[in-house]
Amino acid sequence: MKSFEVNFDGLVGPTHNYGGLSFGNVASQSNSQQASNPKEAALQGLEKMKALMDMGFVQGVLAPQERPDVGALRSLGFSGSDAQVIALAAKQAMPLLVASCSASSMWVANAATVSPSADTADGRVHFTAANLNCKFHRSIEHPTTSRVLGAMFADQQHFAHHAALPAVAQFGDEGAANHTRFCRDYGEAGVEFFVFGRSAFDSRYPAPQKYPARQTLEASQAVARLHGLSEEGVVFAQQNPDVIDQGVFHNDVIAVGNGELLFHHQDAFLNTDQMLAELHGKLAARGGNFQSICVPRDQVAVEDAVRSYLFNSQLLSRPDGSMLLIVPEECRANPRVWQYLQGLTAAGGPIREVKVFDLKQSMQNGGGPACLRLRVALNETELAAVNPGVIMTPALYDTLTGWVNRHYRDALRESDLADPQLLIECRTALDELTQILKLGAVYPFQIN
Repeated sequence: MKSFEVNFDGLVGPTHNYGGLSFGNVASQSNSQQASNPKEAALQGLEKMKALMDMGFVQGVLAPQERPDVGALRSLGFSGSDAQVIALAAKQAMPLLVASCSASSMWVANAATVSPSADTADGRVHFTAANLNCKFHRSIEHPTTSRVLGAMFADQQHFAHHAALPAVAQFGDEGAANHTRFCRDYGEAGVEFFVFGRSAFDSRYPAPQKYPARQTLEASQAVARLHGLSEEGVVFAQQNPDVIDQGVFHNDVIAVGNGELLFHHQDAFLNTDQMLAELHGKLAARGGNFQSICVPRDQVAVEDAVRSYLFNSQLLSRPDGSMLLIVPEECRANPRVWQYLQGLTAAGGPIREVKVFDLKQSMQNGGGPACLRLRVALNETELAAVNPGVIMTPALYDTLTGWVNRHYRDALRESDLADPQLLIECRTALDELTQILKLGAVYPFQIN
């Protein structure tokens, strides 16, 4: 039976803004308070989805969230009508209003961790929504994320959904941004690679000193248990705390994997040789031939990797066995990174081509091509069981492009977030979107 890796890209929401909310994310903080362009951001994302579809990849769409999150503001003591809640928050606690308006759910690499049926004990595809408890503006996402994923992957015969882990620091979980899967074929049993930044209970693991380590070992272990993964099919590795302190807030900012290949920076991990040996041995036991491409620090410094988002790229398998690397325009703009990539493709290794996409609106807020997609490995039967409304087609692309042009603003500043009309615009757009994507009632304003 044929199997696929489907990329479900996050559709950028109508309140896309530069709030500078993510401490530890250099791009997010450095572009704080600039005017954003939600319409351009959404169209840039859709163009990437269409391009991958046109290249023959199965491509899906993951819906944005209702923002501002008036329910979250009410839980913090603001009361009255929706408009009054927004006005009070703007007057008394503008940072909370900004957080409640964040469109960060666009980076669906953080939406959940996904294990394919070939790896799990019950032979179903498992999803665990990420609690994202390190940042308030992201911690409010998982209830809607769970409902959206449930509407996309509804067939309980094929799909299993788990609630987010307890929302406490010891179980900080950032989803697939710290999870990679290696396999010989997407439909065969593979090795799931969980990367953590710190341990909540074991002091033997060093922690970063400047920026928070968002993923804990304990969270990764819990997700592996929930998904019914065997010890033979899992590797846990620690991120280098020094690179976290240089702005590598997720593993997908310093490494990316696909198939049998890990593409990573020299300084990405602790105990790198031991980790690579474990990956090689466990994948070999499942019929695979693990390979790694290590980018030396003397060719690409960590700072260059962070600023260009070289590793926050999509590594995609082509039918001929070669791989394609999807990178943001910022990689071409960085001379050292671009020189490295030119040498990489000329070397005749597994990565044969690099394609560049303009994702400036997302990049300025700290998210690149890999942040914008959640990877789900599916066999033919499972793909047929997915809600067909979320699978990209030429007609859906045209419909969504028209939807964005009708509903999105082309400029948004912090002061605009206090406009109660923005909430009405968002709800109107999302109500139409749920019909386009055939999701049913998944948003608070539709349920309450």
